Amino acid sequence: MTVTKEATPPTPDFEVRQHDSLGLRLQHLLHGNPTLGPLAVLIVAILAFSVANTRFFSAPNLSLVLAQVTVIAVLALGQTLIILTAGIDLSVGAIAVFSSILMATFATRMGLPGILALLLGLVAGTAMGALNGFLVTRIKLPPFIVTLGTLSIFFSLNAVVSNSETVRGSDMPGLMTWTGTTIPIGGFRLTYGSIIMLLLFAVFFYALSSTAWGRHVYATGDDLEAARLAGIRTNRVLFSVYTVAGLLYAIGAWILIGRLASASPNVGVDYNLDSITAVVLGGTSLFGGRGGVLGTLIGALIVGVFRNGLQLAGVEVVWQGFAIGLLVLVAVSLDQWIRKVKS
Repeated sequence: MTVTKEATPPTPDFEVRQHDSLGLRLQHLLHGNPTLGPLAVLIVAILAFSVANTRFFSAPNLSLVLAQVTVIAVLALGQTLIILTAGIDLSVGAIAVFSSILMATFATRMGLPGILALLLGLVAGTAMGALNGFLVTRIKLPPFIVTLGTLSIFFSLNAVVSNSETVRGSDMPGLMTWTGTTIPIGGFRLTYGSIIMLLLFAVFFYALSSTAWGRHVYATGDDLEAARLAGIRTNRVLFSVYTVAGLLYAIGAWILIGRLASASPNVGVDYNLDSITAVVLGGTSLFGGRGGVLGTLIGALIVGVFRNGLQLAGVEVVWQGFAIGLLVLVAVSLDQWIRKVKS
C-alpha cells in the first residue's frame, strides 16, 4: 500500500523569504530602471484626477498643464546634470530671472535687435553657470555654498539692473516673446516654448546615453576619485556641466518671457525648489550617478499634474504644497532604499 504524504503548509519563514524575494526583485527592477516608479505615479495621478474631475483630461486643460511645467522642466534639465555629478544648484532661479532681465534690458533700454539681445542673454546665463563651475572646480568650494552665494549675488544684480521694474512684452521685439506663441493641434494648444523644451530633453537624453561626455558625467557622480583614477578629467567634466546648466537656465529665461509676456524681476522665488523637486520625483539620486533626463521630464509633469488636479478639486494652495512636499519625502526615501541594492 502506497502512503501519500500530506502537503506541508508554508511556514512563516518561507513566507518571509518569499516576501523578501519579491521586494528584492522590485528593488533591482527600480535600480535598473529609475523612471518606472515616477512613470507609474504619473499614470495613476492622471487617472485619479480624470475620474475626480472630467475637465482634467480635456485638451485645453492638458495644454495648460504642459505650458505651466515648460519653464520648470527646462530649469530642472540643467539641475539634473548637476545632481548627476552629486552636486546641487541653488542659483537656478536667480540665473534664469537675471538672464530674462538682461535680455529685456538689452532689447529695450539699450535698443539692440532682438536676436542680439537674445544671444547676449544666453551668453550671460552661460557665464553665470561657468562662474559656479569655476568656483567648484578651481577654488574647490562645495556646490551648495557656491550656489547659495551666487544666488544672493545674481538676485541682487537683478534688482539693480531692473530697478525692480517689470519690462512689458509689448515693449520688446517679437522674438523675445515668440516662445509663448501657441500652435493649435486639434483641441490642444502647444507653445513654441514647449517644443523647445521637448527638443532639449531629446538632445540631452542622447548626450547622456550615447556619448563619452554622458558616460563621464555618470562616472564622476558615482565615484569622483575612481573616475579620476580611470583617467577622466573630472574637473573639466564638472566645469562643463555647470556651464551647460547656465545655458539651459538662460534658455528657460527666454521661455519664461514668452510665458509671462514680460520680464519681471520679482518671479522665480520657488524655481530652485521646484527644479530640485522635479529631479527628485523623476528618480535621479541626490547622491549622484543614477537617474536621467527622461525621469526629470516625468517629475516635472507629476508636479504640474498634481497642482492642476488639486486646483480643479478646490484644494487650497497650502495643501497643494503639502502634497508635493510629501511626494518629495517619499521619493527620497525610495531612492535611499533603491541605493541599498546589492549587485
